[in-house]
Amino acid sequence: MFSWTAPPSPTMLPFMRSRKPGMWWGAAVEAPDPPALARFYSDLLEWPLVHEEPGTAVVGTPGGSFLVFQQADGYQPPVWPPEPGAQRPMTHLDFQVGDLADAVAEAVALGAVVAPDQPQENVRVLFDPAGHPFCLCLETD
Repeated sequence: MFSWTAPPSPTMLPFMRSRKPGMWWGAAVEAPDPPALARFYSDLLEWPLVHEEPGTAVVGTPGGSFLVFQQADGYQPPVWPPEPGAQRPMTHLDFQVGDLADAVAEAVALGAVVAPDQPQENVRVLFDPAGHPFCLCLETD
């Protein structure tokens, strides 16, 4: 099971001058099939799918931000670890977990693939169904 800690209250976070309380924020992820990738992360993290339209799907987070999945025509999945001349990962998502083996098994059951290269003992690198790398990080004291 995945665990999360709520982020600090928005009143504690610095804001860009143009932002006002209550405005949404989040990361956008390119995908060949945004609704399918949004459902993968929604199921994996038990976060709600809050919006879907052609070319875009949005997953809400417990802290009030969003993961936006956007259509990318000609999408090329990133290669990890990076290789010269190949599409590099531009960003990746990290999720802290309480039981690494169970979290990996759950992600794989939903369609993730374990990366062959694992650089840290307390972290597992996986690929989501669109090929984006993401990390499951074991909670440490």
